[in-house]
Amino acid sequence: MTSPRPLRADAARNRARIMTAAHEQITEHGPGVSMEQIAAASGVAVGTLYKHFPNKTDLVAAVVAAAFTAVAEDAEASLQRADQGSPAITEFTGFLTRLMDVAAHNHAVKAAARDLHADHDAHPAMREVEARAAEALTRLVRAAQEQRGLRADFTVDDVYLLFSTFPADQPPAARERWLALVFTGLTAS
Repeated sequence: MTSPRPLRADAARNRARIMTAAHEQITEHGPGVSMEQIAAASGVAVGTLYKHFPNKTDLVAAVVAAAFTAVAEDAEASLQRADQGSPAITEFTGFLTRLMDVAAHNHAVKAAARDLHADHDAHPAMREVEARAAEALTRLVRAAQEQRGLRADFTVDDVYLLFSTFPADQPPAARERWLALVFTGLTAS
C-alpha cells in the first residue's frame, strides 16, 4: 500500500483555508451551514471544496477531529509540564478550565459531532485522538493523586461526566463559579 502523495503547495493552502472557514462558519452558524457558504468564506470555488471533501459529513468530521486533536495536544502538554515539575493538580485544573472554555465557545462543533455522527465510533481518527487524550489524562490524574492534590477516587471517566454537565450556556461568572465549586470537590482532603 502506498501512502498518499503530499498536496501541492496551492492545494495545501486551499485545504487550510477551507478548514479555517469551515470551523468559523460551523461555530457561527452551526452544522447546517451550506457547503457553498463555506466555499465562499474560504475564497475557493465549490468544486475545489468538493475535491478536498467529497461531502459535508467528511468536512464536518475533519473540523471535529481538528478540535478534538487540539484537546488531546493540550492534555499532552499539561502532562509534559507536570512531568517537568509543575504541580500536577495545577496542570489538571488548568486543562479542565481550558476545556470548559472551549465548550462554552464552541457549541456548534459539539452539535456538529452529534448531528452528523462524527464521533469516535464512526471515524477511526477520532478513536486515536481520544486514546491520546485519555492516556495523557490518566497519567496526569495519577500524578495529581500521587502528589495528594486530587481525590483518590477520581477517574478519567469523571472528566467526561464533568464535561457533559458543564453549564456552557451560562454567563462567564456562572461558569467560573461552577468550576470553583467543582475544583473544591476534586481536591484531596
